[in-house]
Amino acid sequence: MPDASRPMSQRKKMNAQAPENVLDLELALSRVGGDKQLLREIAVLFMEECPRAVAEIQDAVATGDAAKLENAAHALKGSVANFGARNAVEAAFRLEQMGRANEMSGAEGILCKLESALSAVCTELATL
Repeated sequence: MPDASRPMSQRKKMNAQAPENVLDLELALSRVGGDKQLLREIAVLFMEECPRAVAEIQDAVATGDAAKLENAAHALKGSVANFGARNAVEAAFRLEQMGRANEMSGAEGILCKLESALSAVCTELATL
């Protein structure tokens, strides 16, 4: 690996600048048996459903409804995991945990991260 010959500080800087993959297409395709058309259909369904799912999470955060947050974030996490969208999965999982623990402090910030990650996911899915 050519990168291994560089000092650690340079490697960290280079890695910080490298674009992060929003989706894991290899994983996503493996989940549909390599069927690209099926993956596209699932992507379209996800993009249609995503705004409703996010709205449900937004409402749960705004009203302090921990149980609703846990359930809505869990459902979204499962859907977006099909695409190997690590950042979105991590944010949804964190919101799910917050709901389960009835600890809503900081949920707005995590929600912003989730929204940003989902925007990137939907942008990528639209290109399939």
